[in-house]
Amino acid sequence: MSGEENKRDSEEPEASGQIEEAQGSPEDPASLTQPGEDPGTAEDAEEVSEEEELAEELEAVRRERDEYLEALRRLKAEFENARKRQQRERSRILETASERLVMELLPVLDNLDRALEAEGDIREGVRATRDQLADVLGREGLLPVASDGQPFDPNVHEAVMGQPSEEHEEGTILETFQRGYLLNGKPIRPAKVVVARQV
Repeated sequence: MSGEENKRDSEEPEASGQIEEAQGSPEDPASLTQPGEDPGTAEDAEEVSEEEELAEELEAVRRERDEYLEALRRLKAEFENARKRQQRERSRILETASERLVMELLPVLDNLDRALEAEGDIREGVRATRDQLADVLGREGLLPVASDGQPFDPNVHEAVMGQPSEEHEEGTILETFQRGYLLNGKPIRPAKVVVARQV
C-alpha cells in the first residue's frame, strides 16, 4: 500500500465521524431544526394554551353575567313585591280612615233625623247639629278660610265680583258667597267673595 492510500484511509474515518449539520437555511434561524424535531410544535402548543386561556376567561365572564342577571331579577321581584305591599297598606289605611270618619259622622246624621221629626222651629237643632259636624271635621284637620274683612288672597279666595267702597281699602273682602276650607293647611276649596274696589 502506498503512502497516499494510507493517508486517504486515515482521513475517511474522520469525515464519517463528523457531526451531521442541522438542516435548514442559515439565513432563517427559525427554519433550523434538529434531527427528529417536528417544526412548529412549540408554536402550536402556545396557540392552544392561548385559546384555552381565552375560553376560560369567556366562561368566567359568562358566569359573572349570569350572576348579575339573577341578582337583577331578584331585585326586580323584591321591588314589585314591596310596591304591591305598599299599595295594599295604603288602601287599608284609607279604608280605616274612611270608616272612622263615617262612624264619627253617624251621630250628626242621627241629630238631623231628629230635627226633621221634631215639630215647630228646628233652627236650634239644626244649628247644634251643624256645630257638631264642624267639630268632627275640625278634628280631621278641616278649617274654614277667614274671609270677611280680610285682604284678598288669591291662594284661598276667589273673587266673584268687585264692589265700589269708600269705607274699605281696595282688595278688602266685603262679603262671602261661599265659605272656603283648608284641610291640614292645604286649600281644598277657595272662598267665593266680593272684593272692594276704589270708586
